[in-house]
Amino acid sequence: MDPISERLRARHPQRIDLSLDRMRALCAALGNPQDRLPPVVHVAGTNGKGSTVSLIRAIAEAAGLRVHAYTSPHLVRFNERIRLAGTLIGDDQLNDVLDRIEAAMAEIGGEATVFESTTAAAFLAMSETPADLAVIEVGLGGSLDATNIIDRPLLSVITPVDLDHAEFLGDRIEGVAAEKAGILKAGARGVVARQSEAVMAVIERRAAEVGSPLTVMGVDYDAWAERGGLVYQDQERFLDLPPPALSGPHQFDNAGVAVAAALELDLSEAAIAAGLSAVRWPARMQRLTAGPYAEKAQAADAELWLDGGHNPHAGRALARSLAERQARAPRPTALIVGMLENKDAGGFFEALKGMELQVFTVGFDGAAAEPQALAAVAQGRGFGAMPAGSVDEALDRALAWGAGRVVICGSLYLAGEVLGADSKTWPV
Repeated sequence: MDPISERLRARHPQRIDLSLDRMRALCAALGNPQDRLPPVVHVAGTNGKGSTVSLIRAIAEAAGLRVHAYTSPHLVRFNERIRLAGTLIGDDQLNDVLDRIEAAMAEIGGEATVFESTTAAAFLAMSETPADLAVIEVGLGGSLDATNIIDRPLLSVITPVDLDHAEFLGDRIEGVAAEKAGILKAGARGVVARQSEAVMAVIERRAAEVGSPLTVMGVDYDAWAERGGLVYQDQERFLDLPPPALSGPHQFDNAGVAVAAALELDLSEAAIAAGLSAVRWPARMQRLTAGPYAEKAQAADAELWLDGGHNPHAGRALARSLAERQARAPRPTALIVGMLENKDAGGFFEALKGMELQVFTVGFDGAAAEPQALAAVAQGRGFGAMPAGSVDEALDRALAWGAGRVVICGSLYLAGEVLGADSKTWPV
C-alpha cells in the first residue's frame, strides 16, 4: 500500500456512508473550495465514467485547456485520483492539503470518511491551482455522493446506468437511476448516454423537476463505428472522426458521449479528433506490453490484456471486445478473473456465456471472492474453470493450456496489483 493510502486508512473511517452533511461542514470549514473551482463537468453513471472523464480531458487538453481531473479508485498510487492542470498531484502538496483537512475536522469536532477526505483534498488543491476546466467523477451513486456538493456545474454527464453496489443503491434499476440523476442541476445541461427506457424515464423526470435541459444519445445525437473510425451525428453536424484510442466497441459509445460534451463546451473538431487519438486510460482493455507478466506472455507468443470491469454491464462490454478480436485474429483465449466478494460474479460470467474461454480464478489483497468459489460460479455458467494461488501461477497455467490471448479481469483492485508489479507499468 502506498504511503498516502496508509495515512488515510489510519486516520479516517473506512465505511461508505452516503450523506452530504459531513462533506458540507468540512468544506465550509475549508472556505468552500468547491465554489472556487474552474467550470466543472460532473460525471456519473455505472460504467464508462472513468473512460468518459479521460476522453473529455484528452479533448480539452488537445484544445489547449488546462484541465483538472478527479477519478476513483486509483490503481497503484493514491495520487492518480487527483490531476492538477494535467499533472498528477505531488506527495508534498497532497500531504499539505490532507494536513489542512484534518485540522479543519478537528476544528469542527467531526470526522469524515476516506472518500470525503479525498474529495475535499481534490477540491482544495484544485481551487488553488489555476486551470480552465475541472472534470469530476462521482464516486458512488450521485445524489448523496461527496462530489455532489458542487451546486453549479457547467455540464452534467450520465454514462450508462446499470445495477451495481446493490448494498448501497438497491437492486431496482429505477432507484439506481434516481441516484445517478441526482447530479442534474438547474440550468446545467445534462449529456446522457444511451439508456434503457426505465432509466431514461427517471432521468427525464429529474431533469424536468430541476430544470436541466438534456442532450440524449439516440435522440439528440448518436455515434457509431464505421470504416474503422467514429462517426458522430447530431441535429447540426455530421463528423467523421478517428476511433478512440481505447480498446473495445463500447468505447465508441463512451467517445460519442465525450464528443457531445466537448461540443457543448465549444471545443473544435480538430481538438476532438486529436483528443480521441491521444486518450489513455489504464486497465480498460489495456494491452500490456511491459512488466513481468507481459514479458512472460510475449515469450509464449501470447497477447496479454488487462480490464478492470466488474459487473454484468462490464461483462457484456468485455464479451463484445473479445468477440471483435476473435473475429479479426482467432486465438485460444483464457481469462484470469478476480472479483470482490460483493460483486455479481454470476451476472459477470453470464454475460460471457457461450464464448470459448478457459477461466482461471485468483484472489487479491482486500475483500476478494475466494478463488474456489469464483471458479464454481464460472463452472455453473458452462466454463472450464480452476482456481490458482496467484496471477503469476494463473498466467503460467493459461500459457501451458495454450492460450494465445489472456485477459486479466474482474476488478480494478486486481488490475492495480498487476500494474503495480513493475514501475514501468504505473499509471502517470
